[in-house]
Amino acid sequence: MFTQEDLQQIARHGLTPEAVERQIENFRHGFPFLKVVRAASPGDGVTVLDTATADAAAARYEQAAAGLSVVKFVPASGAATRMFKELFEFVNEGKRGKGIDTLLQNIERFAFWPELKAVLPEEADEKAVVRAIVGPGLDYGSKPKGLVTFHAYPEGARKAVEEHLVEGAAYAASGGVAKIHFTVSPEHRAGFEALLAEKVPVYEKRFGIRYDISFSVQKSSTDTIAVNPDNTPFRQQDGRLLFRPAGHGALIENLNEIAADVIFIKNIDNVTTDAQRGDTVRFKKILAGLLLGLQERAFGCLKALDAGHADLESIVEFIRKDLCVKLPEKYDAALLRSILDRPIRVCGMVRNEGEPGGGPFWVANPDGTESLQIAESSQIAPDDLPLMKSATHFNPVDLVCGVRRADGSKFDLRDYTDPATGFISSKSSGGRELRAQELPGLWNGAMARWNTIFVDVPISTFSPVKVVQDLLRPQHQ
Repeated sequence: MFTQEDLQQIARHGLTPEAVERQIENFRHGFPFLKVVRAASPGDGVTVLDTATADAAAARYEQAAAGLSVVKFVPASGAATRMFKELFEFVNEGKRGKGIDTLLQNIERFAFWPELKAVLPEEADEKAVVRAIVGPGLDYGSKPKGLVTFHAYPEGARKAVEEHLVEGAAYAASGGVAKIHFTVSPEHRAGFEALLAEKVPVYEKRFGIRYDISFSVQKSSTDTIAVNPDNTPFRQQDGRLLFRPAGHGALIENLNEIAADVIFIKNIDNVTTDAQRGDTVRFKKILAGLLLGLQERAFGCLKALDAGHADLESIVEFIRKDLCVKLPEKYDAALLRSILDRPIRVCGMVRNEGEPGGGPFWVANPDGTESLQIAESSQIAPDDLPLMKSATHFNPVDLVCGVRRADGSKFDLRDYTDPATGFISSKSSGGRELRAQELPGLWNGAMARWNTIFVDVPISTFSPVKVVQDLLRPQHQ
């Protein structure tokens, strides 16, 4: 199947021929649907906290934070193509929908208006205004969301990445240092570095802390081969194989290289303004405090099992009630130990108000257990899709992760993925149709074998910017 040149290209990608052949087999056979049992709901997989419990969790984290290594992990790769899709259609094809009307009628309400106004020619018509947003001018059509101006303040506007600096100071600082890690595309890294070099000293002075900023790019060894519609390798015009980035699930490799006690994960576009950030900060601390409590108890159970004096009944109760894992009728200490010895994530879930995104589900596992997972509609069989519609909550990507074992060593997160939860889509290259393959999503299949706890959080903690008009919502004004 592969020529000598192919083998050399595969090796340069950090892949093996066997790995690429497995990818091609996935195209041929497809991925199995997730064995969802039911949607998680309040009292059945989604924890709704009372005020006293929430306050205690926040206090636990605040008291422990100074002695912990804490990192805020922000996936920030890729250009903001979808955010400006409608604008491109208007400029390139003349298609004008309600979104363009909304944009132009409210243009002076956008935080980027002063920057835009400065680059507009005199007497610019509507198309020239829109063109200056996505093309020569602001050039947002080729920039990542992190470098787009989101919010206006009296002292000056802030780009999305700056809001993560402000957030990091509020809940992710430990010992006077806020560590923030951004995953970026190679072509955008210089832009992030230039902006942060300018802005970090400003926020360090404002908050009296030091920032430790780091970057990583998606590894080429996580790329997947593209195939033709008949599942044979897709070849470019020069005869070379085509490899494509395998989606955000590939970032489990980047996350795996973060050594910290507590890792917060939040998307680059899910930020709000200073005036409305209170709930976000409070609930980040609450989720982290819950994580620390669960981790401490899991470690205690593991040590008791190792010492041979464990109270199995109380361990089973902890696993069922607190770690939200339903055990089979027959189980042994080995199964209990394998459940306890896993990475833990506490995930904020918001009430379902019609936003797109995955949701919390109970899933049946091969070992006879049932556990909680975040599932996307593409992972669910058509016959089970009504379960998705019955979900009371959905996933805003609000995660706090514990990736250390009881002995302090770090889990190898690659051991806790479910490789059978990938996704196949139709794409094109050079005008030719192809099939592409994505790895299991970062908070879906890439974390499928973690211990997962879902917590109800207020909708005020979720303010994503999927299209540019979202910046007109109250959370961003």
